[in-house]
Amino acid sequence: MHLPTPPRSAYVHVPFCRHRCGYCDFTLVAGRDDLIDRYLLAIGRELERLDRGIVPNGDSARLPLDTLYLGGGTPSHLGPAGLTRLFDLLGSRLLPGAEAEVSVEANPLDVTRELVAALRGCGVTRVSLGGQSLDATTLAALDRDHSPDDVRRAADRLHAAGFAVSLDLMTAAPSQSLAAVEADLDAAIALGVQHVSVYCLTWEKGTAFESQRTKGILRPVDEPLERAMFETAIDRLEAAGFEHYEVSNFAKPGARCRHNEAYWDCRPWEAFGPGAARFDGRTRTTNHRSTTTWMNKVLAGGDSTGDVDAMSDDEAARERLVVGLRRRDGIDREAFRLATGLDADGLIGPALERWLAGGLAHDDGRRIRLTREGLLVSDSLWTAVLRPSG
Repeated sequence: MHLPTPPRSAYVHVPFCRHRCGYCDFTLVAGRDDLIDRYLLAIGRELERLDRGIVPNGDSARLPLDTLYLGGGTPSHLGPAGLTRLFDLLGSRLLPGAEAEVSVEANPLDVTRELVAALRGCGVTRVSLGGQSLDATTLAALDRDHSPDDVRRAADRLHAAGFAVSLDLMTAAPSQSLAAVEADLDAAIALGVQHVSVYCLTWEKGTAFESQRTKGILRPVDEPLERAMFETAIDRLEAAGFEHYEVSNFAKPGARCRHNEAYWDCRPWEAFGPGAARFDGRTRTTNHRSTTTWMNKVLAGGDSTGDVDAMSDDEAARERLVVGLRRRDGIDREAFRLATGLDADGLIGPALERWLAGGLAHDDGRRIRLTREGLLVSDSLWTAVLRPSG
């Protein structure tokens, strides 16, 4: 029987952006800063949910946290005063510990000296820069609104203030070449960041990019080139001392994203804001994606839930397998059995045999890991785990 444990991580979704990039299908509103005050009011109201059973000792207690992550949207778009107001609200119900990782996503354009000072005053320890590229042509192709110098300036300011810095890079942008990706990686390494996340451009339904693709205006890069770009990212970042610890994530020693690791360990977490999903170990509860609907529901005292995914023990175990196998550490059989009460081989035995025969996985008897080849094609493997046939 599943007994929920108190979450030690929390996610807060900040849905505001200066503009929506053409590839983006995230929950956000662009050019609607008039909603910020109402959003902050709704966040304060949603936090009151913690008084109704999650936090012990009534309304005087706060939820202790090991990690707190503000994502978006663009949290830095709130500016120094807005971020300070948000952290004041969060501090009424959330209590990051002295050694907690507190992360905020930021657009390089927003990283002024005033914002850096505000982040420091709010207790932030880690900033994730949505750089995507350090090449002006690639940034234009991705519909970004900052320049390569903005990324460099932001990283310098954050490092000077003592923050750990993560940089997002995107590959397979329209018309991007392998040489451009190589130059991007070299430029990212030169920034001295502690963490890099590398994502291949995906063409999501409903986005401007997908519409232009169907009209023949934009064209995805060929699959062999896309693969070569990602293999180049692995090679260059590992050569520079980064550990490839999850399919898309690379970290210097000791600089893994602890918040994401809580997700990948399937530990419970709390979440607040439009489109934010909280998890108790079995059930994932997602708020309405519409910012205005979420605000109206919360402020009216109603249920802001948009979707509930209640997993069985078998389904939860299979999800744990997927997120575990996305990591280079893979799955420890005994740890998996202790966490789920189920046997990994009983869940994926036939699929594992195929992976081993095809050079996609390695099995030393104790731990199952995907090989580099397996990681490169990992998205094609998960159906056999989540929806096994027969």
